[in-house]
Amino acid sequence: MPFSLPDLPYAKDAFGDLISAETFDFHHGKHHNAYVTKANELIASNEGLKGAKLSAVIAAAKDNGDKPLFNNAAQIWNHSFYWHCLSPEKQAPTGKLKTMIDDAFGSQAELLKALKAEAVGHFASGWAWLVLDKDTLKITSLHDADTPLAHDMTPLLTIDVWEHAYYIDYRNARPDYVTALLENAINWEFVAQNLDGKGVSRADQ
Repeated sequence: MPFSLPDLPYAKDAFGDLISAETFDFHHGKHHNAYVTKANELIASNEGLKGAKLSAVIAAAKDNGDKPLFNNAAQIWNHSFYWHCLSPEKQAPTGKLKTMIDDAFGSQAELLKALKAEAVGHFASGWAWLVLDKDTLKITSLHDADTPLAHDMTPLLTIDVWEHAYYIDYRNARPDYVTALLENAINWEFVAQNLDGKGVSRADQ
């Protein structure tokens, strides 16, 4: 079966002015959907990948040096994951996740400070990530469509820093967008599920 555009896990107007319904119309309805359409076109002529999960397509495209397919398949995965990283209800880390954050960064505040610096400082398009690298929490950023799946890291949380993620609501003020999300809209329950290996599959088709 071809890949499909997943539904958002909340209403488009759930975030009010923080992330507008118009942004979701373009970001989810047009950009994300375009990656789905293009990936399906590229897979249509590849019998070996028909029916494969999205993560398997990403791995095969990387191994085969198929950059167009990698870019589009990885962008489907990254966006599907990103939607679940957001919550219209403000949350805070708890339990095992909080303990690991405190051990690795000193506090949630220091984690957010470091993640903001990574997201704001990332040059051009890409994604800022909190990942589990072996047994250690780390912050990194990856360019364009690149994804932790291609680097043997477990993705826990991401912030999309492509301009289409924020330009309608924040224009060129990427720091304001990143601050707004990190302080008000992170789905820490989903991050904790990823830490336990129970959430990441939501982005895979």
